[in-house]
Amino acid sequence: MFRNFKAYRPLQIARFVKTLFKGQLHIEGIGSFEFDGGRLLMPHNENKRMLSVMSEVNLHIRQLSAMPA
Repeated sequence: MFRNFKAYRPLQIARFVKTLFKGQLHIEGIGSFEFDGGRLLMPHNENKRMLSVMSEVNLHIRQLSAMPA
């Protein structure tokens, strides 16, 4: 599944990644990412912005997983 996000909203992106588990996404102004196992993977063209986005979204995914239902 591929999704294009027009704005960077980490919690919305985290929910999308956690729900679909595997696929690709693009955040306008930042770049494209792949995700597998419910986590964003390291981007192919590493830059500091993409790495910080990856770690922030993965942090939100961990927090969502820790929340009780």
